Amino acid sequence: MTSVEAAEDWARGLDELAERIAPRFCRIEARQRARSYLGGLMAPLERKNGWHLAEAAGDASPDSVQDFLSRMRWAADAVRDDLRAYVVEHLGDVDAVMALDETGFIKKGEHSVGVQRQYSGTAGRIENCQVGVFLGYASRHGHALLDRALYLPKTWAGDEERRRIAWVPEDVSFATKPKLGIKMLERALDAGVPCAWVTASTEATAPCGVFWSAAGSATCWR
Repeated sequence: MTSVEAAEDWARGLDELAERIAPRFCRIEARQRARSYLGGLMAPLERKNGWHLAEAAGDASPDSVQDFLSRMRWAADAVRDDLRAYVVEHLGDVDAVMALDETGFIKKGEHSVGVQRQYSGTAGRIENCQVGVFLGYASRHGHALLDRALYLPKTWAGDEERRRIAWVPEDVSFATKPKLGIKMLERALDAGVPCAWVTASTEATAPCGVFWSAAGSATCWR
């Protein structure tokens, strides 16, 4: 059972994290909503959809949560950099491992950016879904995510009208999942994230996984 002291310590830690990323939000309402949203994600809720997160924040409806996610603007890549620095401060270790992998998000419609019928590792089969590539970090001190990238299929990348309707930035072009992963890995290494190995697996595009050592050698397994 969690003690009162531990719960209070977690709350203080979350407040400190919210203060750390606050400059990335241009309005105080967005900063406050970001804090309550993070608190909801960490709360022991059965489901973490708009309604449940709104109830955890004391709202009468999910309108504020939905408005925060769909309309408010923040410097997402700057928050990513803040997260990376935070993870290194708390979990950094020269013997750590960075892990690249993809996962699918099942969708029913056709308007979410990047959605189409494609292989989903989550479902283990071809489904109508979005696919994201993620970079994780694991050390003797714990584990956390460092970076993310949404995979944009060729059918989306070359459809100007679809891109315009979905607000896909002009500088976003088609890139394979391995290339998305390598770019994230380069960002982490350029930022000085300590590690000894990198492991990667992309079930939809490669027949094997790969280990890279800090010295640059690679080992594959089936």
